Amino acid sequence: MSLKDKRFRFTHSLAFRLTLWYAGIFLVSSCVAFLCFYFLITTVIHDATDQDLMEEVRALVSIRNAQGINAAKRQAVLEAQAAGEKKIFFRFLYPTGIAFSSSNMNYWQDIGVKQAAINRLIEDDQPVFDTIKTPDRRHQIRVLYALVSPTVILQIGQSMENHTRIIEVFRKIFILSMAILFLFAAVVGWFMAKRALAGVETVTQTARRISNGSLDERVPVKKREDEVDQLAITFNQMLDRIQALIHGIREMSDNIAHDLKSPITRIRGTSEVALTTGASQKEYESIAAGTIEACDRLLDMINTMLVISKTEAGVGQLEIQEMDIAGLVRSACELFRSPAEDKAISLNCDTPDKLRFHGDTRLIQRMVANLLDNAIKYSAPGGRVDVEVHSGGDRCVQISVADNGIGIRAKDLPRIFQRFYRCDPSRTQSGTGLGLSLARAVARAHRGDITVTSNPDRGSVFTVTLPRSE
Repeated sequence: MSLKDKRFRFTHSLAFRLTLWYAGIFLVSSCVAFLCFYFLITTVIHDATDQDLMEEVRALVSIRNAQGINAAKRQAVLEAQAAGEKKIFFRFLYPTGIAFSSSNMNYWQDIGVKQAAINRLIEDDQPVFDTIKTPDRRHQIRVLYALVSPTVILQIGQSMENHTRIIEVFRKIFILSMAILFLFAAVVGWFMAKRALAGVETVTQTARRISNGSLDERVPVKKREDEVDQLAITFNQMLDRIQALIHGIREMSDNIAHDLKSPITRIRGTSEVALTTGASQKEYESIAAGTIEACDRLLDMINTMLVISKTEAGVGQLEIQEMDIAGLVRSACELFRSPAEDKAISLNCDTPDKLRFHGDTRLIQRMVANLLDNAIKYSAPGGRVDVEVHSGGDRCVQISVADNGIGIRAKDLPRIFQRFYRCDPSRTQSGTGLGLSLARAVARAHRGDITVTSNPDRGSVFTVTLPRSE
Protein backbone atom coordinates (compact mmCIF):
# COMPACT_ATOMS: atom_id res chain seq x y z
CA MET A 1 0.00 0.00 0.00
CA SER A 2 1.40 3.42 -1.00
CA LEU A 3 1.93 6.30 1.42
CA LYS A 4 -0.93 8.19 -0.22
CA ASP A 5 -3.31 5.26 0.27
CA LYS A 6 -2.26 4.92 3.92
CA ARG A 7 -2.82 8.65 4.50
CA PHE A 8 -6.23 8.44 2.82
CA ARG A 9 -7.17 5.43 4.92
CA PHE A 10 -5.98 7.16 8.12
CA THR A 11 -7.92 10.39 7.52
CA HIS A 12 -11.07 8.42 6.69
CA SER A 13 -10.85 6.17 9.73
CA LEU A 14 -13.51 6.36 12.41
CA ALA A 15 -10.89 6.91 15.12
CA PHE A 16 -9.54 9.97 13.26
CA ARG A 17 -13.01 11.44 12.82
CA LEU A 18 -13.91 10.80 16.47
CA THR A 19 -10.68 12.52 17.51
CA LEU A 20 -11.51 15.54 15.36
CA TRP A 21 -15.00 15.70 16.81
CA TYR A 22 -13.71 15.39 20.35
CA ALA A 23 -11.00 18.03 19.89
CA GLY A 24 -13.35 20.32 17.95
CA ILE A 25 -16.10 20.17 20.55
CA PHE A 26 -13.51 20.76 23.28
CA LEU A 27 -12.11 23.77 21.39
CA VAL A 28 -15.55 25.29 20.78
CA SER A 29 -16.53 24.73 24.42
CA SER A 30 -13.28 26.35 25.58
CA CYS A 31 -13.85 29.34 23.28
CA VAL A 32 -17.37 29.82 24.64
CA ALA A 33 -15.99 29.60 28.18
CA PHE A 34 -13.27 32.15 27.26
CA LEU A 35 -15.81 34.59 25.84
CA CYS A 36 -17.95 34.29 28.96
CA PHE A 37 -14.91 34.75 31.18
CA TYR A 38 -13.68 37.63 29.02
CA PHE A 39 -17.02 39.38 29.28
CA LEU A 40 -17.06 38.80 33.03
CA ILE A 41 -13.53 40.24 33.48
CA THR A 42 -14.34 43.24 31.28
CA THR A 43 -17.52 43.93 33.21
CA VAL A 44 -15.78 43.63 36.58
CA ILE A 45 -12.93 45.93 35.51
CA HIS A 46 -15.36 48.50 34.07
CA ASP A 47 -17.42 48.39 37.26
CA ALA A 48 -14.30 48.76 39.39
CA THR A 49 -13.13 51.74 37.29
CA ASP A 50 -16.55 53.38 37.51
CA GLN A 51 -16.58 52.86 41.28
CA ASP A 52 -13.14 54.53 41.57
CA LEU A 53 -14.32 57.51 39.53
CA MET A 54 -17.46 57.83 41.63
CA GLU A 55 -15.33 57.74 44.79
CA GLU A 56 -13.30 60.66 43.42
CA VAL A 57 -16.48 62.60 42.68
CA ARG A 58 -17.89 61.99 46.15
CA ALA A 59 -14.61 63.07 47.75
CA LEU A 60 -14.46 66.33 45.75
CA VAL A 61 -18.15 67.05 46.42
CA SER A 62 -17.52 66.62 50.14
CA ILE A 63 -14.54 68.99 50.00
CA ARG A 64 -16.53 71.55 47.97
CA ASN A 65 -19.40 71.42 50.46
CA ALA A 66 -17.06 71.77 53.42
CA GLN A 67 -14.34 74.15 52.14
CA GLY A 68 -15.58 75.57 48.88
CA ILE A 69 -14.87 75.14 45.18
CA ASN A 70 -11.28 76.38 45.35
CA ALA A 71 -10.38 73.67 47.85
CA ALA A 72 -11.95 71.11 45.54
CA LYS A 73 -9.83 72.46 42.65
CA ARG A 74 -6.64 72.16 44.65
CA GLN A 75 -7.52 68.64 45.77
CA ALA A 76 -8.18 67.59 42.14
CA VAL A 77 -4.76 68.85 41.06
CA LEU A 78 -3.09 66.99 43.92
CA GLU A 79 -5.00 63.79 43.07
CA ALA A 80 -3.86 63.99 39.42
CA GLN A 81 -0.25 64.58 40.42
CA ALA A 82 -0.32 61.73 42.92
CA ALA A 83 -1.85 59.21 40.48
CA GLY A 84 0.17 60.41 37.51
CA GLU A 85 -0.90 63.11 35.08
CA LYS A 86 -0.97 60.44 32.31
CA LYS A 87 -3.27 58.26 34.36
CA ILE A 88 -6.10 60.64 35.30
CA PHE A 89 -7.31 64.18 34.71
CA PHE A 90 -9.86 66.52 36.30
CA ARG A 91 -11.73 69.30 34.54
CA PHE A 92 -14.29 71.70 36.06
CA LEU A 93 -16.91 72.95 33.61
CA TYR A 94 -19.77 75.38 33.38
CA PRO A 95 -23.08 73.95 32.17
CA THR A 96 -22.23 75.48 28.78
CA GLY A 97 -19.27 73.08 28.49
CA ILE A 98 -16.57 75.76 29.02
CA ALA A 99 -13.72 74.68 31.35
CA PHE A 100 -12.72 77.11 34.06
CA SER A 101 -10.24 74.89 35.93
CA SER A 102 -8.38 71.61 35.40
CA SER A 103 -5.38 69.49 36.25
CA ASN A 104 -2.37 69.38 33.92
CA MET A 105 -3.98 68.69 30.49
CA ASN A 106 -0.84 68.50 28.32
CA TYR A 107 -1.32 64.76 27.82
CA TRP A 108 -5.13 65.04 27.47
CA GLN A 109 -5.43 67.89 24.96
CA ASP A 110 -7.23 65.66 22.41
CA ILE A 111 -9.95 64.79 24.91
CA GLY A 112 -12.79 67.21 24.46
CA VAL A 113 -16.06 67.87 26.21
CA LYS A 114 -19.26 66.30 24.93
CA GLN A 115 -22.11 68.74 25.25
CA ALA A 116 -24.61 65.89 24.76
CA ALA A 117 -23.30 64.20 27.90
CA ILE A 118 -23.61 67.47 29.84
CA ASN A 119 -27.19 67.99 28.67
CA ARG A 120 -28.13 64.45 29.68
CA LEU A 121 -26.46 64.95 33.06
CA ILE A 122 -28.44 68.13 33.71
CA GLU A 123 -31.66 66.58 32.46
CA ASP A 124 -31.45 63.30 34.42
CA ASP A 125 -29.38 64.55 37.37
CA GLN A 126 -27.41 61.28 37.20
CA PRO A 127 -23.67 60.75 36.49
CA VAL A 128 -22.91 60.02 32.85
CA PHE A 129 -20.15 57.60 31.81
CA ASP A 130 -18.44 57.59 28.42
CA THR A 131 -15.68 55.47 26.87
CA ILE A 132 -13.37 57.22 24.41
CA LYS A 133 -10.91 55.66 21.98
CA THR A 134 -8.71 57.85 19.78
CA PRO A 135 -6.57 56.69 16.84
CA ASP A 136 -3.28 57.87 18.39
CA ARG A 137 -3.91 56.15 21.73
CA ARG A 138 -3.46 52.50 22.40
CA HIS A 139 -5.73 52.37 25.39
CA GLN A 140 -9.30 53.47 25.96
CA ILE A 141 -10.24 56.29 28.31
CA ARG A 142 -13.13 56.11 30.74
CA VAL A 143 -14.76 59.55 31.30
CA LEU A 144 -17.30 60.55 33.97
CA TYR A 145 -19.50 63.66 34.01
CA ALA A 146 -20.96 64.54 37.45
CA LEU A 147 -22.50 67.57 39.17
CA VAL A 148 -20.41 69.11 41.92
CA SER A 149 -22.94 71.91 42.40
CA PRO A 150 -25.91 73.16 40.42
CA THR A 151 -23.58 75.40 38.36
CA VAL A 152 -20.39 73.31 38.33
CA ILE A 153 -19.78 70.08 36.41
CA LEU A 154 -16.82 67.81 37.05
CA GLN A 155 -15.27 65.82 34.18
CA ILE A 156 -12.93 63.03 35.26
CA GLY A 157 -11.01 60.90 32.76
CA GLN A 158 -8.97 57.80 33.59
CA SER A 159 -6.76 55.72 31.31
CA MET A 160 -7.80 52.10 30.83
CA GLU A 161 -4.19 51.02 30.32
CA ASN A 162 -4.25 48.55 33.20
CA HIS A 163 -7.50 47.09 31.91
CA THR A 164 -6.04 46.67 28.40
CA ARG A 165 -2.89 45.03 29.71
CA ILE A 166 -4.87 42.58 31.80
CA ILE A 167 -6.99 41.67 28.76
CA GLU A 168 -3.90 41.27 26.54
CA VAL A 169 -2.19 39.04 29.09
CA PHE A 170 -5.37 37.03 29.46
CA ARG A 171 -5.69 36.69 25.67
CA LYS A 172 -2.08 35.49 25.28
CA ILE A 173 -2.43 33.01 28.11
CA PHE A 174 -5.69 31.78 26.66
CA ILE A 175 -4.29 31.26 23.15
CA LEU A 176 -1.25 29.41 24.50
CA SER A 177 -3.40 27.35 26.86
CA MET A 178 -5.87 26.52 24.09
CA ALA A 179 -3.06 25.35 21.80
CA ILE A 180 -1.66 23.09 24.52
CA LEU A 181 -5.09 21.85 25.58
CA PHE A 182 -6.12 21.23 21.97
CA LEU A 183 -3.08 19.04 21.42
CA PHE A 184 -3.75 17.32 24.73
CA ALA A 185 -7.43 16.81 23.77
CA ALA A 186 -6.40 15.41 20.39
CA VAL A 187 -4.00 12.93 22.03
CA VAL A 188 -6.55 11.92 24.67
CA GLY A 189 -9.30 11.72 22.04
CA TRP A 190 -7.15 9.52 19.81
CA PHE A 191 -6.31 7.25 22.74
CA MET A 192 -9.96 6.99 23.83
CA ALA A 193 -11.17 6.42 20.26
CA LYS A 194 -8.60 3.69 19.61
CA ARG A 195 -9.40 2.08 22.95
CA ALA A 196 -13.16 2.22 22.32
CA LEU A 197 -12.77 0.85 18.77
CA ALA A 198 -10.27 -1.86 19.69
CA GLY A 199 -13.12 -4.35 19.96
CA VAL A 200 -14.45 -3.32 16.55
CA GLU A 201 -10.99 -3.88 15.06
CA THR A 202 -10.97 -7.34 16.65
CA VAL A 203 -14.35 -8.08 15.06
CA THR A 204 -13.02 -6.85 11.69
CA GLN A 205 -9.92 -9.05 11.88
CA THR A 206 -12.04 -12.05 12.88
CA ALA A 207 -14.40 -11.39 9.96
CA ARG A 208 -11.41 -11.30 7.60
CA ARG A 209 -10.14 -14.63 8.88
CA ILE A 210 -13.63 -16.10 8.54
CA SER A 211 -13.91 -14.80 4.97
CA ASN A 212 -10.74 -16.75 4.23
CA GLY A 213 -12.49 -19.96 5.27
CA SER A 214 -11.85 -20.21 9.02
CA LEU A 215 -15.43 -20.69 10.20
CA ASP A 216 -14.34 -21.85 13.66
CA GLU A 217 -13.01 -18.39 14.54
CA ARG A 218 -14.89 -16.43 17.19
CA VAL A 219 -14.55 -12.88 18.52
CA PRO A 220 -13.15 -12.85 22.09
CA VAL A 221 -15.57 -11.36 24.64
CA LYS A 222 -13.84 -9.31 27.34
CA LYS A 223 -16.83 -9.46 29.73
CA ARG A 224 -16.98 -5.69 30.21
CA GLU A 225 -20.66 -5.79 29.21
CA ASP A 226 -20.33 -2.71 27.04
CA GLU A 227 -21.54 -2.09 23.47
CA VAL A 228 -18.46 -3.72 21.95
CA ASP A 229 -19.05 -6.87 24.01
CA GLN A 230 -22.67 -6.90 22.86
CA LEU A 231 -21.44 -6.59 19.27
CA ALA A 232 -19.00 -9.47 19.78
CA ILE A 233 -21.70 -11.66 21.36
CA THR A 234 -24.15 -10.91 18.54
CA PHE A 235 -21.43 -11.53 15.94
CA ASN A 236 -20.53 -14.87 17.54
CA GLN A 237 -24.21 -15.87 17.66
CA MET A 238 -24.50 -15.01 13.99
CA LEU A 239 -21.42 -17.15 13.25
CA ASP A 240 -22.89 -20.04 15.24
CA ARG A 241 -26.09 -19.74 13.24
CA ILE A 242 -24.23 -19.58 9.93
CA GLN A 243 -22.09 -22.56 10.86
CA ALA A 244 -25.19 -24.51 11.92
CA LEU A 245 -26.88 -23.64 8.62
CA ILE A 246 -23.84 -24.71 6.63
CA HIS A 247 -23.66 -27.94 8.61
CA GLY A 248 -27.38 -28.46 8.01
CA ILE A 249 -26.99 -27.80 4.30
CA ARG A 250 -24.14 -30.29 4.07
CA GLU A 251 -26.08 -32.86 6.05
CA MET A 252 -29.19 -32.27 3.97
CA SER A 253 -27.16 -32.60 0.77
CA ASP A 254 -25.77 -35.90 1.99
CA ASN A 255 -29.28 -37.11 2.89
CA ILE A 256 -30.69 -35.98 -0.44
CA ALA A 257 -27.88 -37.74 -2.27
CA HIS A 258 -28.49 -40.90 -0.23
CA ASP A 259 -32.28 -40.83 -0.70
CA LEU A 260 -32.00 -40.08 -4.40
CA LYS A 261 -29.31 -42.66 -5.01
CA SER A 262 -31.35 -45.70 -3.91
CA PRO A 263 -34.42 -45.25 -6.18
CA ILE A 264 -32.29 -44.13 -9.13
CA THR A 265 -30.06 -47.18 -8.68
CA ARG A 266 -33.14 -49.42 -8.59
CA ILE A 267 -34.55 -47.80 -11.72
CA ARG A 268 -31.28 -48.23 -13.54
CA GLY A 269 -30.85 -51.80 -12.30
CA THR A 270 -34.31 -52.96 -13.36
CA SER A 271 -33.92 -51.24 -16.72
CA GLU A 272 -30.54 -52.89 -17.31
CA VAL A 273 -31.93 -56.30 -16.35
CA ALA A 274 -34.85 -55.82 -18.71
CA LEU A 275 -32.54 -54.95 -21.59
CA THR A 276 -30.13 -57.83 -21.01
CA THR A 277 -32.60 -60.63 -20.29
CA GLY A 278 -35.03 -60.10 -23.12
CA ALA A 279 -38.05 -60.09 -20.84
CA SER A 280 -41.62 -60.59 -22.02
CA GLN A 281 -44.15 -57.85 -22.58
CA LYS A 282 -45.65 -58.46 -19.13
CA GLU A 283 -42.27 -58.14 -17.45
CA TYR A 284 -41.63 -54.88 -19.35
CA GLU A 285 -44.95 -53.55 -18.08
CA SER A 286 -44.06 -54.53 -14.52
CA ILE A 287 -40.67 -52.83 -14.82
CA ALA A 288 -42.30 -49.68 -16.25
CA ALA A 289 -44.82 -49.64 -13.37
CA GLY A 290 -42.03 -49.97 -10.84
CA THR A 291 -40.11 -47.17 -12.54
CA ILE A 292 -43.17 -44.91 -12.47
CA GLU A 293 -43.68 -45.68 -8.78
CA ALA A 294 -40.05 -44.86 -7.97
CA CYS A 295 -40.27 -41.64 -9.99
CA ASP A 296 -43.43 -40.68 -8.15
CA ARG A 297 -41.65 -41.14 -4.83
CA LEU A 298 -38.80 -38.96 -6.05
CA LEU A 299 -41.16 -36.26 -7.30
CA ASP A 300 -43.12 -36.36 -4.07
CA MET A 301 -39.93 -35.93 -2.06
CA ILE A 302 -38.74 -33.04 -4.24
CA ASN A 303 -42.15 -31.34 -4.14
CA THR A 304 -42.29 -31.71 -0.36
CA MET A 305 -38.84 -30.14 -0.06
CA LEU A 306 -39.96 -27.23 -2.22
CA VAL A 307 -43.09 -26.71 -0.13
CA ILE A 308 -41.03 -26.74 3.09
CA SER A 309 -38.48 -24.28 1.68
CA LYS A 310 -41.13 -21.88 0.36
CA THR A 311 -43.16 -22.05 3.55
CA GLU A 312 -40.17 -21.48 5.84
CA ALA A 313 -38.90 -18.61 3.67
CA GLY A 314 -42.35 -17.03 3.45
CA VAL A 315 -42.16 -17.05 -0.34
CA GLY A 316 -45.27 -19.12 -0.92
CA GLN A 317 -48.47 -17.11 -0.61
CA LEU A 318 -50.88 -18.69 1.88
CA GLU A 319 -54.44 -19.03 0.64
CA ILE A 320 -56.11 -17.86 3.83
CA GLN A 321 -59.77 -18.70 4.10
CA GLU A 322 -62.27 -19.53 6.80
CA MET A 323 -62.54 -23.23 7.58
CA ASP A 324 -64.02 -25.62 10.11
CA ILE A 325 -60.79 -27.00 11.53
CA ALA A 326 -62.67 -29.50 13.73
CA GLY A 327 -64.39 -30.93 10.66
CA LEU A 328 -61.07 -30.98 8.79
CA VAL A 329 -59.45 -33.08 11.55
CA ARG A 330 -62.44 -35.46 11.66
CA SER A 331 -62.21 -35.95 7.87
CA ALA A 332 -58.49 -36.72 8.18
CA CYS A 333 -59.20 -39.27 10.90
CA GLU A 334 -61.82 -40.96 8.69
CA LEU A 335 -59.29 -41.06 5.86
CA PHE A 336 -56.69 -42.81 8.05
CA ARG A 337 -59.14 -45.12 9.82
CA SER A 338 -58.66 -47.84 7.20
CA PRO A 339 -54.83 -48.10 7.52
CA ALA A 340 -55.25 -47.93 11.32
CA GLU A 341 -57.69 -50.86 11.25
CA ASP A 342 -55.25 -52.81 9.08
CA LYS A 343 -52.84 -52.71 12.05
CA ALA A 344 -55.63 -53.19 14.60
CA ILE A 345 -54.93 -49.68 15.94
CA SER A 346 -57.73 -47.86 17.73
CA LEU A 347 -58.03 -44.35 16.23
CA ASN A 348 -60.06 -42.02 18.46
CA CYS A 349 -61.03 -38.49 17.44
CA ASP A 350 -62.28 -35.96 20.01
CA THR A 351 -63.28 -32.62 18.49
CA PRO A 352 -65.96 -29.99 19.06
CA ASP A 353 -68.88 -29.91 16.64
CA LYS A 354 -67.52 -26.88 14.83
CA LEU A 355 -64.47 -24.68 15.31
CA ARG A 356 -63.86 -21.72 13.05
CA PHE A 357 -60.30 -20.98 11.95
CA HIS A 358 -58.65 -18.87 9.23
CA GLY A 359 -55.79 -20.54 7.40
CA ASP A 360 -54.60 -22.39 4.32
CA THR A 361 -56.85 -25.45 4.14
CA ARG A 362 -54.53 -27.43 1.87
CA LEU A 363 -51.47 -26.94 4.09
CA ILE A 364 -53.38 -27.65 7.31
CA GLN A 365 -54.66 -30.90 5.78
CA ARG A 366 -51.10 -31.97 4.90
CA MET A 367 -49.88 -31.12 8.41
CA VAL A 368 -52.61 -33.16 10.10
CA ALA A 369 -52.15 -36.03 7.61
CA ASN A 370 -48.42 -36.19 8.29
CA LEU A 371 -48.96 -36.33 12.05
CA LEU A 372 -51.58 -39.07 11.73
CA ASP A 373 -49.44 -41.06 9.29
CA ASN A 374 -46.47 -40.94 11.71
CA ALA A 375 -48.61 -41.92 14.70
CA ILE A 376 -50.06 -44.96 12.91
CA LYS A 377 -46.77 -45.93 11.27
CA TYR A 378 -44.79 -46.02 14.54
CA SER A 379 -47.52 -47.62 16.68
CA ALA A 380 -47.41 -51.37 17.29
CA PRO A 381 -50.37 -53.54 16.18
CA GLY A 382 -53.16 -53.28 18.72
CA GLY A 383 -52.03 -49.82 19.78
CA ARG A 384 -53.97 -46.63 20.24
CA VAL A 385 -53.91 -43.16 18.60
CA ASP A 386 -55.87 -40.28 20.17
CA VAL A 387 -56.55 -37.07 18.24
CA GLU A 388 -57.99 -34.06 20.05
CA VAL A 389 -58.85 -30.51 19.02
CA HIS A 390 -59.09 -27.82 21.72
CA SER A 391 -60.13 -24.19 21.55
CA GLY A 392 -58.11 -21.72 23.56
CA GLY A 393 -60.90 -19.16 23.40
CA ASP A 394 -60.34 -16.39 20.87
CA ARG A 395 -56.56 -16.76 21.10
CA CYS A 396 -55.55 -20.14 19.69
CA VAL A 397 -56.48 -23.60 18.49
CA GLN A 398 -54.62 -26.72 19.65
CA ILE A 399 -54.42 -30.04 17.84
CA SER A 400 -52.82 -32.96 19.67
CA VAL A 401 -51.97 -36.39 18.25
CA ALA A 402 -50.97 -38.98 20.87
CA ASP A 403 -49.85 -42.57 20.34
CA ASN A 404 -48.46 -45.39 22.49
CA GLY A 405 -45.86 -46.50 19.95
CA ILE A 406 -42.09 -46.80 20.04
CA GLY A 407 -41.55 -43.25 21.26
CA ILE A 408 -38.52 -41.04 20.71
CA ARG A 409 -35.29 -41.00 22.66
CA ALA A 410 -34.35 -37.78 24.49
CA LYS A 411 -31.21 -37.27 22.39
CA ASP A 412 -33.28 -37.42 19.19
CA LEU A 413 -36.03 -35.00 20.26
CA PRO A 414 -34.15 -31.76 19.33
CA ARG A 415 -33.55 -33.05 15.77
CA ILE A 416 -36.75 -34.80 14.74
CA PHE A 417 -38.02 -31.70 12.89
CA GLN A 418 -34.89 -31.46 10.76
CA ARG A 419 -35.21 -32.47 7.13
CA PHE A 420 -34.34 -36.11 6.36
CA TYR A 421 -33.56 -36.83 10.00
CA ARG A 422 -34.77 -40.26 11.05
CA CYS A 423 -34.18 -41.88 14.44
CA ASP A 424 -32.47 -45.27 14.41
CA PRO A 425 -35.62 -47.28 15.30
CA SER A 426 -37.58 -45.54 12.54
CA ARG A 427 -35.14 -46.36 9.75
CA THR A 428 -36.81 -49.74 9.27
CA GLN A 429 -40.02 -47.93 8.27
CA SER A 430 -40.62 -46.46 4.85
CA GLY A 431 -40.48 -42.69 4.49
CA THR A 432 -38.28 -39.76 3.56
CA GLY A 433 -37.89 -37.98 6.90
CA LEU A 434 -39.73 -34.87 5.65
CA GLY A 435 -43.16 -35.27 7.27
CA LEU A 436 -42.40 -33.55 10.59
CA SER A 437 -40.34 -30.85 8.87
CA LEU A 438 -43.34 -30.01 6.69
CA ALA A 439 -45.70 -30.08 9.70
CA ARG A 440 -43.58 -27.59 11.64
CA ALA A 441 -43.13 -25.36 8.56
CA VAL A 442 -46.93 -25.21 8.10
CA ALA A 443 -47.51 -24.44 11.79
CA ARG A 444 -44.95 -21.62 11.78
CA ALA A 445 -46.32 -20.25 8.49
CA HIS A 446 -49.58 -19.74 10.41
CA ARG A 447 -47.60 -17.99 13.24
CA GLY A 448 -47.90 -21.08 15.43
CA ASP A 449 -45.59 -23.94 16.37
CA ILE A 450 -45.51 -27.66 17.10
CA THR A 451 -44.09 -29.33 20.21
CA VAL A 452 -43.53 -32.93 21.22
CA THR A 453 -43.25 -34.92 24.43
CA SER A 454 -42.19 -38.54 24.24
CA ASN A 455 -40.96 -41.52 26.23
CA PRO A 456 -39.25 -44.51 24.57
CA ASP A 457 -41.57 -47.52 24.28
CA ARG A 458 -44.46 -45.53 25.78
CA GLY A 459 -45.43 -43.25 22.91
CA SER A 460 -45.36 -39.62 21.84
CA VAL A 461 -47.68 -36.60 21.91
CA PHE A 462 -47.42 -33.97 19.19
CA THR A 463 -49.21 -30.68 19.93
CA VAL A 464 -49.85 -28.03 17.32
CA THR A 465 -50.73 -24.53 18.57
CA LEU A 466 -52.19 -22.10 16.01
CA PRO A 467 -53.16 -18.52 16.91
CA ARG A 468 -56.62 -17.50 15.80
CA SER A 469 -56.99 -14.30 13.76
CA GLU A 470 -59.06 -12.89 10.98
